[in-house]
Amino acid sequence: MAPVDPHSFTDSAHPFTTHIHLSSYFDFPSSTIHSSALLSLSSPHSGPLFLDTRSLTLLSVLDPQTRNPLPYSLSEPDPIKGRNLVVSLSNHSSVLVVYSTTPASSALQWLNPPQTFNKAFPFVYTQCQSIHARSVFPCQDTPAARIRYSARMNVPRQLSAVMSARQVDRRPPVAGEGAALPCGDVLWCAEGRVVEEFVMEQPIPPYLFAFAVGELGYRDVGPRTRVYSEAVPAVLEAAAAEFAGTEDMIRQGERLFGDYEWERFDLLVLPPSFPYGGMENPRMVFLTPTLIKGDASGAQVVAHELAHSWTGNLITNKTNEHCWLNEGFTTYAERRIVEAVQGEEMAALNIGIGWRGLKEEMERFSDNMEFTKLRTKQEGVHPDDVGSRVPYEKGFQFLWRIEHEVGRPAFDEFLKKYIATFKFKSIDTEMFLEFLKTNIPGIEKKIDLVLWTEGTGIPPDAFEPISIIYTRIVTLANEFKDGRMPGDDEVADWQGQEWELYLKNLPKSVEASQILALDARYRLSESKDYEVKVAFLQLAISSGCSQYQGEVESTLKEVGRLKYLRPLYAALVQGSGRQEEKLFAKRVFAEARDCYHPIAQGVVESIFSKHT
Repeated sequence: MAPVDPHSFTDSAHPFTTHIHLSSYFDFPSSTIHSSALLSLSSPHSGPLFLDTRSLTLLSVLDPQTRNPLPYSLSEPDPIKGRNLVVSLSNHSSVLVVYSTTPASSALQWLNPPQTFNKAFPFVYTQCQSIHARSVFPCQDTPAARIRYSARMNVPRQLSAVMSARQVDRRPPVAGEGAALPCGDVLWCAEGRVVEEFVMEQPIPPYLFAFAVGELGYRDVGPRTRVYSEAVPAVLEAAAAEFAGTEDMIRQGERLFGDYEWERFDLLVLPPSFPYGGMENPRMVFLTPTLIKGDASGAQVVAHELAHSWTGNLITNKTNEHCWLNEGFTTYAERRIVEAVQGEEMAALNIGIGWRGLKEEMERFSDNMEFTKLRTKQEGVHPDDVGSRVPYEKGFQFLWRIEHEVGRPAFDEFLKKYIATFKFKSIDTEMFLEFLKTNIPGIEKKIDLVLWTEGTGIPPDAFEPISIIYTRIVTLANEFKDGRMPGDDEVADWQGQEWELYLKNLPKSVEASQILALDARYRLSESKDYEVKVAFLQLAISSGCSQYQGEVESTLKEVGRLKYLRPLYAALVQGSGRQEEKLFAKRVFAEARDCYHPIAQGVVESIFSKHT
């Protein structure tokens, strides 16, 4: 007996779950879901079965055939893994768990009507990556255990549901369906309720389980893509315009990486509290509204989530210690798609921003270089606390280095073979390296594979991007140190990415007067592009420019995306002698906290615990 994942109770001696069927009643007033989960195992099992849970109220564990109770126990809570549900089986191949979620479930954010665009109906959505599916249903919550699932969701009739699955029906409730649930048949069949049914027929890791329930509308933007959001015409139209080129990206992805296996590639624009830029849930990608910028540049995040359809969703890291296999490959694939659709210069800009971000992460982890490795050790570490650009950008650099060594045509053939070989499987770094050495013989003599995967920092043979626009912007940023601001003619055609690259290459601390002069000329603190705005505000904070506290506060209260929360809060509280900024940060967080997703709340709290 041995654990298969440092973040899960799942045991290697136990059969994996292969299918889960959920029946769920959504109780918005209490912010709970009353559910049953029927887990089917790969083979009959006798003895204990370990399941991950967090913040669930268990009512019963049953033999699905006889409905007789099965013996079970719950461990004491572990701060990272939650509680181990130990069920005693006797030649059982399935188990039925009846339970309710609680308002403390870390995957779920419940929004009251005032927190939504139309302010008329409530909204709820999930974010299960990395280890939060266990707070929605009991499961072997490790990407090593891939599952198919089906779901029956009972929601208020005015609302609709979407899932990372195919919708098969929307119908009235049927008597008897809710009898075994905590809500009972009376509530299940109450007036004003509707049942939506979904099925996911391909095996996915549990972190890709996803749903959202609210007042939703949609626009079709391609033969395989529908854009959903709250039913606000202005939001829907803006999202449809921003992501109008999605089908072209899907076709380029298929040309590069093989057939798109998931049938649909729909997009859901969530409320501003969504903690990530995007989440690659198969068939239904979740997106932050901060991507809607009006210039189609937000589509680059869509390209990243699309790339996950091959690298991450088809082939998955076995545990979070190997997450570069998801994110490094996907960042490489994203940039190939961007290059094909938007051109080499745009891809080079993207690489340049990533290179700068990778260097910043080296500074962030200077006191714990373990997390600058590709293959990390995460025993006793919550993956949300060490989330960074390292697996994305260092992973990209590793693959780019291999491409440079063998040439693009050979590397493209390697990628297609890699995807075809491991699709619908979960793998680790060692499996990848063996496949690499087998299919590109002698590669280990030309590239130090151990240094790249096990070593800290940025290897000396990593590549800084080279392009005309990248070099020009970095040169202008270096000239700022000498007091030279870019001229109007030099920035006339700049959009968000150019400004982001410029700001990220400025010195970390410059004179407050220079910051004020730059903003007076180009109004960067008022930018509608949060990438630009947040990069500028970081610079203002580090330069002691207190005039922008109001803009920092409003930004931290407008959005819940961790890409913006993490650097702004960190900039405010890092270092000694910043008592005024620390008090300001704590006040803002106290006022904004309830509008953040639970994952974002935890990340900000960990920043405070480290620096205050």
